[in-house]
Amino acid sequence: MAQLRSLNPSRTTIQLAYYCRSAGSVCSGSRNGPLGSVTELYSRNNKNKNNHGTFSQKRSLHTICAGANVNSNGSKNAMLRWQNPFLSDVRCLHSAAQDKQAQVSVADRTQHVQSKEEGVKPQRDPLDVSFNDPIAAFKSKTTWELARAYLVYMICSSEKIVEYNMTLMKWTNKLLGKKIFTALMKATFYGHFVAGEDQIKIIPTLERLRSFGVKPILDYSVEEDISQEEAEKREVESSVSSAGDNEKDAGALPQYHVDKSFADRRYKVSSARTYFYLNEATCERNMEIFIKCLEAVSGATFGTGITAIKLTALGRPQLLLQLSEVIMRTRKYMEALVGGQGNVLTHHKTIKDLEKYYASVGDNKDVQQFLKNVTSDKEGILHLFPWSGIVDEDSQLSDTFRVPDPLTGQMRRLISQISPKEEEMFRNMIRRLNTIVKTAAELDVRIMVDAEQTYFQPAITRITLEMMRKYNKDKAIVFNTYQCYLRETFREVVTDLEQASRQNFYFGAKLVRGAYMEQERARAQALGYADPVNPSYEATTEMYHKTLAECLRRIKVLKDCGQDARKIGIMVASHNEDTVRFAIENMKSIGISPEDKVICFGQLLGMCDYITFPLGQAGYSAYKYIPYGPVEEVLPYLSRRAQENKGVLKKIKKEKRLLLSEIRRRLFRGQLFYTPKGNYVPI
Repeated sequence: MAQLRSLNPSRTTIQLAYYCRSAGSVCSGSRNGPLGSVTELYSRNNKNKNNHGTFSQKRSLHTICAGANVNSNGSKNAMLRWQNPFLSDVRCLHSAAQDKQAQVSVADRTQHVQSKEEGVKPQRDPLDVSFNDPIAAFKSKTTWELARAYLVYMICSSEKIVEYNMTLMKWTNKLLGKKIFTALMKATFYGHFVAGEDQIKIIPTLERLRSFGVKPILDYSVEEDISQEEAEKREVESSVSSAGDNEKDAGALPQYHVDKSFADRRYKVSSARTYFYLNEATCERNMEIFIKCLEAVSGATFGTGITAIKLTALGRPQLLLQLSEVIMRTRKYMEALVGGQGNVLTHHKTIKDLEKYYASVGDNKDVQQFLKNVTSDKEGILHLFPWSGIVDEDSQLSDTFRVPDPLTGQMRRLISQISPKEEEMFRNMIRRLNTIVKTAAELDVRIMVDAEQTYFQPAITRITLEMMRKYNKDKAIVFNTYQCYLRETFREVVTDLEQASRQNFYFGAKLVRGAYMEQERARAQALGYADPVNPSYEATTEMYHKTLAECLRRIKVLKDCGQDARKIGIMVASHNEDTVRFAIENMKSIGISPEDKVICFGQLLGMCDYITFPLGQAGYSAYKYIPYGPVEEVLPYLSRRAQENKGVLKKIKKEKRLLLSEIRRRLFRGQLFYTPKGNYVPI
């Protein structure tokens, strides 16, 4: 599989396109020919690899190896044709505009290297923490883009238009035709919220963001536009084992079983992308898309880019449901065994304590083997099972999750029956995730695993933590997402921080308020389990700030002890300026600087620019979540953005005021044709 990926022509096209834009010698030729140029580029990168992250050594070698297959007397055009017969569409060799842009890109990279080597401080602006400075907010935008943003926000303020936005877009497409509809969308919603149609066309957006101190979180936002009936059918079929649903069995937890009323996971959700399982081939395609995102973001971000992924895109949801139920059953088993509440780690028990509980059956070989496999350290038990097995392709779920009955010693299975075919499906899901994370590590790009519904989340978090343990050995490659509208978020984050500390891996977390609140409350009430959501918005804000403060406190402890503070990395993913101010004030009060590279901030492309850009320009680590994809295929994404903006009219009101202020200022000062030109270097 890895060999096939390395020969994938479309990927190599993207890599070469990045080289064309970032190394003039490759596009314009040199006396040594293209292979010599790439080799020279590799030499320069290798020489300075400790000073900057333009491209990783492995990416340079990959391109050199690809170029080495060209005849020694072949031209650069021959090399490109060998890589991909369709590269002529890219036109990176023959476009004067591209050449000019490549020169700008080279100058930017040269300045970046020189500032690193000479100790020159990059440009930084003072930060207005009230976020009321329209110049700082929109200096990265043309006046036309400001007018477009204002128009989009005006439309989002109309409840009727937003309510029927998807229907309106479909009818407009039919009436105007594809060509005119595409032009209209690019002039309005698509142009505002989406970076471009493919990995090549988004490069100018990434480069401009970077020049103003902002980095990308890339997401290929194409979604299936399927009916509610089709969504329900797929979800029910893919959420039940071939052995049948065991919801009526003793000990079954209703939360972790599919219910047709909520099978369409888009119900009451306006801000999160949803994948519905069709077959294993679809999951393979999703893996390929995520890898393309990694490669697209790698070449343009100096090793600072991030790709967002969803685990439900990579496998059958039934398996996540079953694994989540195992985790919660394990907690209940531990509670019954030793008393108290919470996960295994929070009980602070040792192997000797367990031996006492199993004293009457201690001579049972199965019990002895179970105790031997328990994960523990000097401070106590971490896990009852060797969870590392779930990310290994050889272990079987059915054999892993067994516990002894404390009275009889008989081993009982905590996971419901899984067929050999479903075991294979789980291994495939883990293989796909392993492939993605391994590729991210090689490309020096980070992975953020999105949070999903509470009935999937225990499994998603457990798998993600195991990926952290496997790959986050020298730095944070994998990040998990925590939704702060949930009542258990603080305890879950503290537990996971403890696991990272005791198992010695780098911990990465994205903190969000959450996307599934209304759906979660309705489902809990309908199925008869406890509401997992905080009772109010204020309680959610308190949870967010409490969790963030604990993470900051632990970072400070690491700094004070002389340890690597980057062992904990946190993204404050929030459109709430009070939360952003809270983070900044707490960073200052406990002596954490942006240069420590442990706290970053993130907002969606096209939303809250008045927060993101001032942060990036002031030297904070700032990100934009950047969707891309063909116009007609990202309509569901655009529909969600319109819905989300309707729900935050207060923020829109402020953004509209700042937009109007900046448009007026440019008109009065004769800057109608203002050209954005940034000179910032992201932290």
